[in-house]
Amino acid sequence: MADLNEPLPPVPKIYPEGCFFDKIEDIAGKHVVVMGLGLNGGGEASVRFLLKHGAYVLVTDMKTAEQLAPTIKSISEDRELDKSRLTYRLGEHKIEDFENADCVIKNPGVKYDGNKFLAAAKAIETDISLFLHFTKAPIIAVTGSKGKSSTVSAIYYGLREAGFEAFLGGNITVSPLTFLEKTSGTTPVVLELSSWQLADLHGRKALKPHIAIITKIIPDHQNFYHSMLAYVADKKLIYADQTKNDFTILDFDDDAACDGGTLIDNWGNIFAKETKAQVLRYSKSKLPEEVFGVWQDKNGNGICRLPEKLLSRYAQGHGKTTDTILKELVVPGKHMRLNVLNAALVLELMGVAPEQTVEILGKWHGIEHRLEFFHSYTVKYKSGNSCVFKFYNDSAATVPEAAAEATQAFGKPVVFLTGGTDKGLDLSPVADAISKNTAFKPSSIYMLEGSASDKMICDFNRANILFNGPFKNLDEMLRSLKNDILSKNCSGEKVVVFSPGSTSFGMFTNEFDRGNQFKEKVREIFI
Repeated sequence: MADLNEPLPPVPKIYPEGCFFDKIEDIAGKHVVVMGLGLNGGGEASVRFLLKHGAYVLVTDMKTAEQLAPTIKSISEDRELDKSRLTYRLGEHKIEDFENADCVIKNPGVKYDGNKFLAAAKAIETDISLFLHFTKAPIIAVTGSKGKSSTVSAIYYGLREAGFEAFLGGNITVSPLTFLEKTSGTTPVVLELSSWQLADLHGRKALKPHIAIITKIIPDHQNFYHSMLAYVADKKLIYADQTKNDFTILDFDDDAACDGGTLIDNWGNIFAKETKAQVLRYSKSKLPEEVFGVWQDKNGNGICRLPEKLLSRYAQGHGKTTDTILKELVVPGKHMRLNVLNAALVLELMGVAPEQTVEILGKWHGIEHRLEFFHSYTVKYKSGNSCVFKFYNDSAATVPEAAAEATQAFGKPVVFLTGGTDKGLDLSPVADAISKNTAFKPSSIYMLEGSASDKMICDFNRANILFNGPFKNLDEMLRSLKNDILSKNCSGEKVVVFSPGSTSFGMFTNEFDRGNQFKEKVREIFI
């Protein structure tokens, strides 16, 4: 029987079709509230865009001026902005600001359901909805639970290296409003879209991506949604307004981790039945003959099978039914290879020659905060042995499955640093990966304190997994690690990977701040 005290999922807000501003010129003279200035760029980009086009802007945020100092300073020091039309309301929201505004620009992290301020707004837009309304660019949109940022970054890198004037924005902390005026019908735009950003597009019919990718779906943000079905419903919005001339790229492999209490172990099959676009699948093993998409062969190469008219000219001219579009990669991890394989598929659909795709993506070095190599530390022991410790920052791993994969990504035991704040998820995949993959079991584990760490500790204790900590902060954890390294006598090369598998709230501003602080502390301590 369901718990009567269990929180209910948020009620979806369906917005009017279209945009409050029909033309960019309509922005001039309007009174607009930007709700949530933040530190990740979206709020700041909205302020800049609106001021540039003549709006009267009121910025309201529950954070204080001190907390928002970097963003406020960035705006105040820009001499090209007319700040006479800019007002700040910080540390609070006032209902009359929302009632009197012509339009409110909403931060995607703010829940609409039960929000009296948003309920008072005459119209609501977001930086993403404004961009999609005004741009003519072909959109390549990516959502999912993990692998989004790596996938969009690899796509963007590949397109640029292949000669396209491409742009990258969205949840990857770059607002597309920053490059709106540079886009045209020939400049592909790659957008990473979170479930919250998609929810803010519900009903608008603004998102019509030529190519949509949904990466692996697993339970996430359940402290916000309280329902796997509600979470997935927002993900589905990425293909809601696609047509038969578009492509939806979906997971083919079953995975029990996808369940989330729904008894569904393959969301890709659900999505494939619903989208109006042409369906392509991705898999870790060979796809059935009747299924188009990409997979990895026994050597790890990426193989692509498409309808004949979409295959490379070489394949068409030589009677081949497949193209090889991925070979050697610089970045580690099996899960990363699948992300890059989807990027390779996008390049194939965009007409890039397979051999060029192999060469380009083979040089891609990954992105910041995703298994990012950034530091080496060499120890010479009295015994004469020397050991090189290579440090990797995987702070963007905010779900347990991502941290679990990080323990196995290097094909050898690692020194595993983990832990953080809970967001209503089952943390057992981390302990499961460690206990079931004994060949690559971490040589040692260090844990930051936090509510997610508390759950991990219970799982670790049940599985008899030893760990150090929990530690109060990065400094304490890293100094303990250094003492242990210096007291041992090892040789060769060791990997140290920081993959929290949880959020960062409380100890850090966000996962990017967490990653930056981690790198700074490592460079300070391991010299």
